Amino acid sequence: MTAAAGTARTPLPRARRRLVVPGLLLAVLAAVLLSVTVGAKPVSPGDVWHALWSPDGGESDIIVRGLRVPRTLLGLLAGPALGVAGALAQGHTRNPLADPGLLGVTQGAAFATVLSIVLFRLDGVYGYIWFGLAGALIAGGAVFAIGLAGGRGGPTPVTLALAGTAVSALLYALTSTVVLLDQQAMDVFRFWQIGSIAGRDAAIAGQVLPFVAAGLILAFANARGLDALALGDDVARGLGRRVPLTRTVGLASITLLTGAAVAACGALAFVGLIVPHLARALAGADHRRLLLYSALTGAALLLLADVLGRVVARPGELEVGVVLALLGAPFFVVLIRRGRAVRL
Repeated sequence: MTAAAGTARTPLPRARRRLVVPGLLLAVLAAVLLSVTVGAKPVSPGDVWHALWSPDGGESDIIVRGLRVPRTLLGLLAGPALGVAGALAQGHTRNPLADPGLLGVTQGAAFATVLSIVLFRLDGVYGYIWFGLAGALIAGGAVFAIGLAGGRGGPTPVTLALAGTAVSALLYALTSTVVLLDQQAMDVFRFWQIGSIAGRDAAIAGQVLPFVAAGLILAFANARGLDALALGDDVARGLGRRVPLTRTVGLASITLLTGAAVAACGALAFVGLIVPHLARALAGADHRRLLLYSALTGAALLLLADVLGRVVARPGELEVGVVLALLGAPFFVVLIRRGRAVRL
């Protein structure tokens, strides 16, 4: 369950480290530009500028303002949210294979979404986004409560991981049972489960923005404590850290970030798993840098995967959840074979 080796990755030299943030910001900027210009109908940067600042209702204006800007904004929220949540989940469980789904949050959102479809016949993301968010928060709280009951002095990495696995398995079984009994729920849930940032307008991004912002604030407030926990709970206590409080803040951040992203976009696999490993290769053991790099890497990765899905299946497109799964699985296998994904 724990990392296979406790050796911390050596950070980049200071001179090269200064180039990381500007480099990642340029990658995010390039991804944003591609996201608003590339698609079934290419739009030039000049037309994008015209659509943003002096729209006249033309076709390019409708495409940019009505379709591409909203999904780009959602990618800029969901990518950092899942990347940072993944880094926190791996740090708090000391498990290099952990992602936000390990703590039951994703399945909590899924089960609540299915219930909203079956009980209230909601059929759009506007209807069930709040159910998904509530389900994620309740499931995250349940995992923490179970983990708290199973560990003396607060939840431990093992009790959190076990509680998350048990809650996820239970919610997955309940979700599967409900969708098998209701054809409409199965049809709607199947699309939500794939994961997508298409078909949402800017209002969806506005609804989840407060939760993502709160989750990111808690995450960076949790970074110092997570540095201490990486040395072991006893050492952290010796350094004056309040371990239960640190874990509470960490789990609250994971729940807010994952719940908001999953409720708005569906279950986007692999972002929370891969991004922390990419960021850790640049950040070393410092969680403040790791969280910052994970946020920027997550934004760039999600937007670029979404753009790739539009290009490879023209005139249609692949949902970003499918692209992430197709790219993420082999990439993660390569990381494991090189021994880069088993050290925290």
